[in-house]
Amino acid sequence: MRSRRDGRTLRRMDTPRRPTMTPGQCALAQAMLAGDHSVGEGVKRIDTKRYVDPERHAREIDSFFHRAPFALAPTALLEPNQCVRHDLSGLDLIVSRDGDGEVHVLANSCLHRATRLVEDDEVRPAKKIICPYHAWTYTADGTLRALPRPDSFPGFCKEGQALSRYPAVEVGGIIWCIGTPGAASDFAEIEPLAPDLDAIGLPAMALFERATHEVAADWKMVVDAFCEGYHVKRLHARSIGDFFADGVSVADHIGPHQRFIVGRADHAQAVDLDDWAAVRETMTFTYQLFPNAIIVVSPDYVNILFIHPDGVGRCKVENVMLVPGDADAAAMRPRWQKSWDLLDKHTFGGEDFRAAALCQRGVEAGHREDMLLGTLEAGVADFHATCDARLEDQSP
Repeated sequence: MRSRRDGRTLRRMDTPRRPTMTPGQCALAQAMLAGDHSVGEGVKRIDTKRYVDPERHAREIDSFFHRAPFALAPTALLEPNQCVRHDLSGLDLIVSRDGDGEVHVLANSCLHRATRLVEDDEVRPAKKIICPYHAWTYTADGTLRALPRPDSFPGFCKEGQALSRYPAVEVGGIIWCIGTPGAASDFAEIEPLAPDLDAIGLPAMALFERATHEVAADWKMVVDAFCEGYHVKRLHARSIGDFFADGVSVADHIGPHQRFIVGRADHAQAVDLDDWAAVRETMTFTYQLFPNAIIVVSPDYVNILFIHPDGVGRCKVENVMLVPGDADAAAMRPRWQKSWDLLDKHTFGGEDFRAAALCQRGVEAGHREDMLLGTLEAGVADFHATCDARLEDQSP
């Protein structure tokens, strides 16, 4: 185990990092090397109402977050017997890992007087989760362990009592949740992602840093920004634009999820596809995990953006940076810190999220009923086609 820069421990998971790419990753990389780049079929239009309509927003929350799995947090966030409050989804949750390593997602509300049990966003011990009001005590899996003066609750038996539990699973280094307590635990759509995310090494990575951004834009506006490379040379001209080719990408789908490679400046050079590290130096894999997460794979670290709706026209984005759990943290820390500062403060925070907010303001002004998507923005069109199809399938 190695120390994090603030003194906490970098977590090394038991799952070994896979040394080679999956067949799907190889196929995309081969297409990139062959110059078989992805372009859409003509200009498309999507209506702007989707970003501002309260009725549609409510349907999205119900369909995409309450009935189906969404990405909640990275596996690397919690050691055994730790927990953290998670309120970005608007559900007010406790995410915990028990002594056996199993993850639980619990309602952050005491069985007694509904008091919020965990108040801040810091990772904390979870062997005992104690209510700050009357000291009712719970275990990491939400089971009621003890209450003061049980004689004052005649007829109440603590046996079998527990906090409401949400369906949750860990796949590919990510904790997934369905936002309805006791809902059917159908996580079939995310299982096909596991080989790719394992190949990247997510389950074995350690947390370097995390930060939350409040963005004055619909959650889909932020997803849009990471589904196309048309903007990179323009929007990111002062940060990362020089590292990438202009609009060079290849893409495919894993179920409802999208997988991209964005070509770096030297993407056309010969590279051994059996050398995973060399591939990551010349090509940036990016994943749009339906509905709400983006993974950006850099040469020696990974960023995951967890995008959570926060009302109509607003969202919260948690940016998490993961680093190899077996790396020399002391030697690599300056490099990782420089990358973190560049991406979180400037590229994501100052450029991508700002652009999403500007788009939102333009839509809310009501000047346009639709927006254009060019041939280099096919990923945006595909994301919205998936959203629309899901909502249509669940229409009454």
